[in-house]
Amino acid sequence: MNNHPASVVRPSLIQLLMAWSVHLVTASGAVFGLFALHAIHEGNWLIAFWLMSAAAIVDGIDGTLARRFRTKSLASKVDGAMLDNIIDYLNYVIVPAFFLMEADLLPPALRLPLAGLIALCSSYQFSQIDAKTDDHFFKGFPSYWNVVVFYLFLWQLQPIHNAVILGVLCILIFVPIKYIYPSRLEYLSEKQILRTGMLGLTLLWGVGSSWLLFQYPRPQQQVTIFLIAYMILYIGASIYRQIVPLGEEWDNERLTGFIRSIRR
Repeated sequence: MNNHPASVVRPSLIQLLMAWSVHLVTASGAVFGLFALHAIHEGNWLIAFWLMSAAAIVDGIDGTLARRFRTKSLASKVDGAMLDNIIDYLNYVIVPAFFLMEADLLPPALRLPLAGLIALCSSYQFSQIDAKTDDHFFKGFPSYWNVVVFYLFLWQLQPIHNAVILGVLCILIFVPIKYIYPSRLEYLSEKQILRTGMLGLTLLWGVGSSWLLFQYPRPQQQVTIFLIAYMILYIGASIYRQIVPLGEEWDNERLTGFIRSIRR
């Protein structure tokens, strides 16, 4: 009988390079964030949004790349999760908060207080132990301030209305509703067709957002309606999954029982 332990298969140089390259991809988000701050300072709003979009794309793909190239095990000397959170806080909170300070989207007297409130509340959201739940959802409004600022910029609402929207979203950070994690849709539904459909709509939302930026300031009503519809779908699906956890789908019998309980 062979009592020698099984030999450990060492990763190849290519595997190590690919694993470490994922950290480089993640870290590039900091560069996009820095350049976005400069564009905002210069008043180049559209360039700032393109840079924020680039940072969001990096954030959307680096997790998948990390799992694909086993970055956690092969490049473990860098905490990828911490690196990702630091850069996300920059790009999803600080950059859009600075945008609100510099642009004309808020009443002048409220620009600094609301930007500071966003930074303060988002610090809580990012530092929660279960900010990302065990079943891969965000708990509380997930500080998508770059998306919020993008919508406010396109809609051109009255500054006081923008202030109310931002205040409500700050409150929602502390409301423990679970929001879908766009890159972990396996926890949205057990049905492949639904996961694929949601992914496809998310990609279309990204394309539509880019098209609006490319066409700005020419109005694109149909694309705008689609973006709003996607936002409603995202919120609705998140609330549904909050009420009905994965694996506990409501069949006809459960739905009938629920309706009867309401009628009582």
